[in-house]
Amino acid sequence: MKHRKSTQWLIISLVFVTTLVQAQVAAKPNLTIKLPLQKNSVRFAVIGDSGTGDKEQYEVAREMETYRQAVEFDFVIMLGDNIYGGHSARDLSQKFELPYKPLLDAGVKFYASLGNHDDPDIESRYRPFNMNGERYYTFKRGDTQFYALDSTYMDAKQLTWFEKNLQNASAPWKISFFHHPLYNDGKMHGPDMDLRSRLVPFFQLYGMNAVFSGHEHAYERIKPEDNVYYFILGNSGKLVHNDFHRSEKMETSFDRDRTFMLVEIVEDSLYFQTISRSGETIDSGQIARQAASVKAAGAK
Repeated sequence: MKHRKSTQWLIISLVFVTTLVQAQVAAKPNLTIKLPLQKNSVRFAVIGDSGTGDKEQYEVAREMETYRQAVEFDFVIMLGDNIYGGHSARDLSQKFELPYKPLLDAGVKFYASLGNHDDPDIESRYRPFNMNGERYYTFKRGDTQFYALDSTYMDAKQLTWFEKNLQNASAPWKISFFHHPLYNDGKMHGPDMDLRSRLVPFFQLYGMNAVFSGHEHAYERIKPEDNVYYFILGNSGKLVHNDFHRSEKMETSFDRDRTFMLVEIVEDSLYFQTISRSGETIDSGQIARQAASVKAAGAK
């Protein structure tokens, strides 16, 4: 009887989510699109600190599906704290499978990195997160090499692995994503200075182009540091209002609602669009691929 009730609950939830997504798409036929939508580009979405299971997470997920139908991104990078609280099968369903069901059904892949609220044993082996049992990993899409790092446990073994993979990389674009931000004007957490001292030398030496992090429950874009672009997005589920103090490093910030990002890489340009839960575009732009430094060119 208990199993039957659980199955009935799942079926009802799936129908509810699908109906809401269909209603939202019908209600928003005209979307603001800031991406070029070029043929053969690398197109993906970004979420961070998402796994609450609350209605706000579901609303962000529905907005993502609305934009997916227009933009046709085919994968999502996750910036950690993917599953808050328990990690039972029911938790994984409520906090990931149900909110993102329309995206998963459309064939969108999710690539997770681990945050301090995540269970590395469970999540690294959770097939929909595409971590293949590893705490850190790399994958390539088009002209872009992605590096998912475990910033909670940045040990010597991981750093050795990271440098070796950077040395062997031939892709024009290099993007890292992990949980704890190296630069951040948030009042709640702020930057991880120890992690910065460990990772920035590799970014400088091997020509990292862009870095995406979460942890701070808001959105911020940092002015280029050492020729690297930094984005902080930790408010796809959680949110802290009035979280920022301004600094010279801040390009823009947003701490009034949940958000996600759309990114498209076309040849030597990266286009980005940050969208709130209500569908408002709160940041967008284009950045050029940086010329490799002398150090980076010599290291290859």
